[in-house]
Formats: sequence, C-alpha cells, structure tokens
Amino acid sequence: MNQDLITKIILMILIPFLFVVLLIPYIKKIAVQIHAVDDHIGGRHIHKKPIPKLGGLAIFFGFLLGYMIFGTPSAMMNAVLIGSFIILIVGVMDDITELSAKTQFIGQLAAACVIVFYGNILIRDISAFGLYIEFSWLSYPLTILFILGCINCINLIDGLDGLSGGISAIYYLTIGIIATIQGKLGLDFILAFVMLGSTLGFLVYNFNPATIFAGNSGSMFMGFIIAIIALLGFKNVTMTSLIIPLIILAIPILDTLFAIIRRTLKGESPFHADRFHIHHQLLNRNLSQKTTVIIIYIVDLLFAFASIVYVLRDAKLGYLIYGILLIIVIVFVAKTNVVFDTDNVKKKIMEKSNKK
Repeated sequence: MNQDLITKIILMILIPFLFVVLLIPYIKKIAVQIHAVDDHIGGRHIHKKPIPKLGGLAIFFGFLLGYMIFGTPSAMMNAVLIGSFIILIVGVMDDITELSAKTQFIGQLAAACVIVFYGNILIRDISAFGLYIEFSWLSYPLTILFILGCINCINLIDGLDGLSGGISAIYYLTIGIIATIQGKLGLDFILAFVMLGSTLGFLVYNFNPATIFAGNSGSMFMGFIIAIIALLGFKNVTMTSLIIPLIILAIPILDTLFAIIRRTLKGESPFHADRFHIHHQLLNRNLSQKTTVIIIYIVDLLFAFASIVYVLRDAKLGYLIYGILLIIVIVFVAKTNVVFDTDNVKKKIMEKSNKK
C-alpha cells in the first residue's frame, strides 16, 4: 500500500470526523429550539432525561463534505445524493413531529426508487456453487426490498447510546479495509471511509452517556448508505459479494428477524415496539448500557473479522469463526426471550396449574 493512498484514507476519515465534532454542538442547540428532542422517559426507553435528536443531520453534512472533497460527480452519485436527501428530510420531520410508520415507509420507498430507477444500482444477477441466476425484472423489487431492509435494520436496533452508530462504523471500516486490500478504490471505497469519519464524529457525543441521539434522520441515513455500499459490491455478482456485507450486519439483521418472529407469534404487528430486542435481553441481566453496547460491538467485530479472513485470507478459517459465532447466537436465543417470551409462557402454565 503506497503512502499517498494511506494519506488519502486518513484524510477521508479525519476531515468528516473533525467537521462533525465541531458541528454537533450547534445541531444540539437547533434541535432544542425546534423541539426535536426525545422526551419519552421510562417504559421501553432507557434514557432518564430529554435528549436532543437530529444527530443524523450532522452525519449527513459530514458525509456531504467528504464527498465534495474526495468524490467524483456521476449520475450514480447524483442518485445517492438525492436519495440521501429524501431520507434525511423524512427523518428530520419524524424527529420533530413523529410521522406515522406509513409516511416513513413512503419516504424510504421513494429514496430506494431513486437509487434503482435513476441511479440504476441493481442486484442484477449472481453466481454461486456453479450456478448463475439472472434476476431480470425481479432485480427492481429485489433491490428496493434490500434497501428498505437495511434502512430498517439499523433503525430498529437504535435503542442504546452508541449502538446503531457503532455497528454502522464497524460496517464502514470492514468494507473499507476489504476494498483497500483488494485495490477496489471506487465509489463504495470513498463512501465507506467518509461515512466512517462522519459516524465516529457523531459517536463522540452519542456514546454513553449520550448528549445527542441519531434520531430517525441518523439511523435511516446510516442504513441507507450501508445498503448503497453493499449494492455497489454486488457488481462482482458472486455469492461472496452478496453474503459478506450481510454477515457484517449479523447483529441488526438477526435482531430484526427475531423481532418479526416474536411479534408475529404474539399476534402483534411487526412494527409494534417492545422491550425484547437483543440489547434489552442483555440489560435484563443487570448489565449497564455501556457494557451491553461494548458486548454487541465485540460480537459484531468478530463477525467483521470473520468476513475479512474469509475474503482476504482463508475461507475455511472464516467458516470456522462463523460457525462458532452461530453457536453463540443459538445459545443466546435459547437462554433469553429474544424470540419466544418464555417468562410469559411459564407464567401462564403456573396460572393454569394453580387453577387446577
């Protein structure tokens, strides 16, 4: 790796980082003035005092500055900027007035459609295990669903100080490392390191105890860019390019999957909020917010490390690490209420036994 490339990477991280660190104090004041504040105390909410939102606004401006300095204009990037702006506006409006889930979904769908139909960024085909699959017209709905899934995975896991930002930062760092070592210095390389700097700048204020939240403007924007980076990696049309970005996001993906299963089994809407997420299960074991987040970081870093090993070093070792992590996840699911509310089931059984 040459010195110029190392210098460029450092600047792509450092400039957005410093900009966001300097910008957030002003964003916090604006958030308080327009009442973009999370003042829900108690219940499923962990914080004990009102906290300003709009952290996503700072992340977006850091991203924008980084792209202006290091990016190259293109129709594809125009689509990313337009889609990002739509996501940001919808998120900021929700941070101020709490939009309905339907309105948020329409905004997410509009942003995804810009990427697919204007940016022409699509999952067109894939080859794996000696097979080649061309998606044809299914490329459009498949890509839109993928973008929506990434947005909502990060949005749903945004429940503790530093959690969504930290997981997103780990993703950006991992993709940036893989792209750099492979010599693939395209748009995904630039987006990964610029977003890493912006997100780390936000985490200075968001790690426990947080003085600002990402809000929906931040969690949706980070998830949106994660989806774009992953889609840009799909151009290699191999199983590796499809699966690896998803495995790096194992924690938010599993958390979302568990939430859908759990709520469906209860007869509730998949969008119904509750206190059974992975981070809630750890908190129920008398762990602090900070400890809980660090544990999730470590597991996510292990998934990221396994992905780097798989892609760049030794596929068999990568499989071994994935297998160990899968066993850990299975044990965790079995011992908690993250999928099945076992405590509630036991309570009902006891009540029936007492009646008899």
